[in-house]
Amino acid sequence: MKSPANRTSILLIEDTLSLQMVYRSILSSAGFRVSVAGTAAEGFQLFQSLKPAVVLLDLVLPDRDGLALMQDILAQAPDTSIIAITANGSVNRAVEAMRAGAHDFLVKPFDENRFLSAVQNALAERSRPAPVAVAVQPERPTLTDTSGFIGSSPAMGRIHSTIASVARSMATVFITGESGTGKELCALAVHANSARATGPFIALNCGAIPQDLLESEVFGHMKGSFTGAISDKPGAATAADGGTLFLDEICEMAPALQTKLLRFLQTSTVQPVGATRPKKVNVRIVCATNRDPLDAVRRGYFREDLYYRLYVVPIHMPPLRDRAGDVIEIAEAALRRFAEEEGRVFHGLDPAVQALLPRLPWPGNVRQLLNVIRNVVVLNPGGWVTPEMLPPGLAAEEAAPALPAPSLAPINDLPALDSLVGLTLAEAERRLIEATLAQHGGSIPRAARVLDVSPSTLYRKIDGWKSPAS
Repeated sequence: MKSPANRTSILLIEDTLSLQMVYRSILSSAGFRVSVAGTAAEGFQLFQSLKPAVVLLDLVLPDRDGLALMQDILAQAPDTSIIAITANGSVNRAVEAMRAGAHDFLVKPFDENRFLSAVQNALAERSRPAPVAVAVQPERPTLTDTSGFIGSSPAMGRIHSTIASVARSMATVFITGESGTGKELCALAVHANSARATGPFIALNCGAIPQDLLESEVFGHMKGSFTGAISDKPGAATAADGGTLFLDEICEMAPALQTKLLRFLQTSTVQPVGATRPKKVNVRIVCATNRDPLDAVRRGYFREDLYYRLYVVPIHMPPLRDRAGDVIEIAEAALRRFAEEEGRVFHGLDPAVQALLPRLPWPGNVRQLLNVIRNVVVLNPGGWVTPEMLPPGLAAEEAAPALPAPSLAPINDLPALDSLVGLTLAEAERRLIEATLAQHGGSIPRAARVLDVSPSTLYRKIDGWKSPAS
């Protein structure tokens, strides 16, 4: 009896004869039925007659642009999984293809494992049942009601549309935005609306884990591989097999681990610390950062090749101050939820509060707004939410400027150079951080922007200062 792979039709559109032979041999040996075309015209004709499950498409063809051919194929059969193939110097073309609807891409030269993994992942995605969607606007893709997003502003509408369009592909989603804007909710929405919705969603904050433990957290370790490894531990990549791995604060990842992450993306295999053999996994990557990732590349903090591998479908979560129309919607939904959790009865927001909340700068974004509403519910018995119930000092923020762009603080407000001479590097760093925090009223997010670090980095350092050893 033939395996499912034997009954699967693959169309390869590649103009180089030697590569045709190599790719066909690999696929045939794996049990796939392969049809080959050397031109765009021949490839499109075969596609129309065969209706293959997967199309391997070289983006550079002698008679037509590969991207244009891909669009024609998807127009006829949107469910076709297209794997774009491009040369090493044309990664941007592969990124364009992913944004245009390709399922995955391969950059020449690639090894046999990566090649077969791309095809098998494409077929696995097709075999998973589609999640049930709730139609909101029939003329465009819609998210399911499990997305967790609240807000009907134009900015959120664009994000919902992007997520709905990309969720079912294997394309890596790169989410940017200030701290507290809902980047993890965005990642959850991508997962919930994908064919992997029934699989695991594993979130890992790369900025909150000590660098010497991060490799073990991502890829796992074997018993005895280092001091304290008392048992085998599967890493986040293995735990996310069949689902989604969310890497938050990706720009905080150590350079050495970035190299291993790139290899993982290229081979779809993980090798735990201390293991002698790699293990194959099927994982979709979603990552996020509150930095400008391209700036991190320019500064040498983030590998350029990893950036291009991950930055396929960018989604920017706007700050709450740019979503004024959503503030009341979010606040009222949070009020209902928190009131139910705390067993209180609130009627809603007083008109004065409804007028005030959208005018505030919300430097902590949605997270800050949720904390304000939680504070109101916990400290008050119920009724209408009035300005007097809001946390002290919140109303005063209305006159405060919006979160400033990163810049160097005035020299007079920072420790004088002479005062730092003779201190250890750690002591000098602490003085600089404390002075920057003082200049910005103790706001860690604002100080982090000025110092060009993640807020979690400052939180960890401050916690370290409080320890008995400091």
